[in-house]
Amino acid sequence: MPGFDYKFLEKPKRRFQCPLCSKAMREPVQVSTCGHRFCDTCLQEFLSEGVFKCPEDQLPLDYAKIYPDPELEQQILALPIRCIHSEEGCRWTGQMKQLQSHFSTCAFNVIPCPNRCSVKLTRRDLPEHLQHDCPKRKVKCEFCGSEFTGEAYENHQGICPQESVYCENKCGARMMRRLLSQHTMTECPKRTQPCKYCGKEFVYDTIQNHQYHCPRFPVQCPNQCGTPNIAREDLANHLKESCGSALVLCPFKEAGCKHRCPKMAVGRHLEESTKSHLTMMCNLVGRQRQQIMELRREMEELSVSHDGVLIWKLTDYSRKLQEAKLRNNHEFFSPPFYTHRYGYKLQVSAFLNGNGSGEGSHLSIYIRVLPGEYDSLLEWPFSYKVTFSILDQSDPSLSKPQHITETFNPDPNWKNFQKPCSSNSLDESTLGFGYPKFISHEEIKKRNYIRDNSIFLKASIEIPQKIMA
Repeated sequence: MPGFDYKFLEKPKRRFQCPLCSKAMREPVQVSTCGHRFCDTCLQEFLSEGVFKCPEDQLPLDYAKIYPDPELEQQILALPIRCIHSEEGCRWTGQMKQLQSHFSTCAFNVIPCPNRCSVKLTRRDLPEHLQHDCPKRKVKCEFCGSEFTGEAYENHQGICPQESVYCENKCGARMMRRLLSQHTMTECPKRTQPCKYCGKEFVYDTIQNHQYHCPRFPVQCPNQCGTPNIAREDLANHLKESCGSALVLCPFKEAGCKHRCPKMAVGRHLEESTKSHLTMMCNLVGRQRQQIMELRREMEELSVSHDGVLIWKLTDYSRKLQEAKLRNNHEFFSPPFYTHRYGYKLQVSAFLNGNGSGEGSHLSIYIRVLPGEYDSLLEWPFSYKVTFSILDQSDPSLSKPQHITETFNPDPNWKNFQKPCSSNSLDESTLGFGYPKFISHEEIKKRNYIRDNSIFLKASIEIPQKIMA
């Protein structure tokens, strides 16, 4: 009997149990001298330890007195049992001797795969294994008809040349796998193909449309100059730089020449029109000079003071004094300034070496009225109080500055305070009104009227508040 535990429906009687293993005896033997019975295997193991006595009564044993007990064995084999797989779900019951024949049909008995794949599994799982899992099962490919073992069939799947597959480019076509490569290379409308002009790749059914926009697609010059195969992206530069048939304007267009001709004819036009071009350029220079004068005047207007106060810094005083001594009656002019917004335009002038009665010994200072933008809106003659000062540049924290100041009210009869005429607006020879002996050369050296080789002259106009408003 096999070496596993039986599941009896009822516990076997004591006479059926081996005293050594306490289980139902397997191949029972009897000791004739004492009548005790044991499993043959259990007794052999007991005796192999060198003890030749009966395990039950310790009487001496004789191998010759030990015999099989077939009658008892038949009684044991007739005992009712359950299948050893009952806990797994088998419901079979029968005599012990019927168990081996039951195993040949028991769905829960573990058996080896008949294909010798080394897998052992229950009989009820065998069909599924043989059909789907056994690596040594025989499988026939449904597409090419070839037979494979299960393991080889798994490798064959996905590469069978006869299998029907869809195009990988998703064009919708279906064909045998062996035809797929040719279709992908030469027939598929969704295959990618490089543009032969720019090299970029496009889907085949869109490459025709791309050529209408391809920057490297060859086009003809619209002027029919004969240059072959101009890339589309280079056409604009060709027309601008190198096309001999392109119509261009004369290089003297800014001077007023309206001539237009092919680029190759420009040289001849320049040779034939030299005189007229020269006249145009002279006229252009004249216009530009006038524009520059206008811009300069506008810039001066923007930069002048509009609050009735001028502080004029004369730098490099010693050099300018020497210059005034060498050049008789040399006059320096200040930037113009306005008495107030939309007011009178005035200018201060100075003779560093003196003028008139102060020549050679004093600094002389004068003021005059210049033509202004708003003269037609103002009252004439100019009649507002004028104050001149030379500023003491001493440090106020060390000593109180002592500015030299002179003030006068304009004489309404003096022609310089009448409304100026634009005709003599630039006549610097017209002397203003002021002080020929404003400060002597000796006095100017006593304090810090000269500092860092510079002096500051100040002119201020006293304008009533109502006019300012």
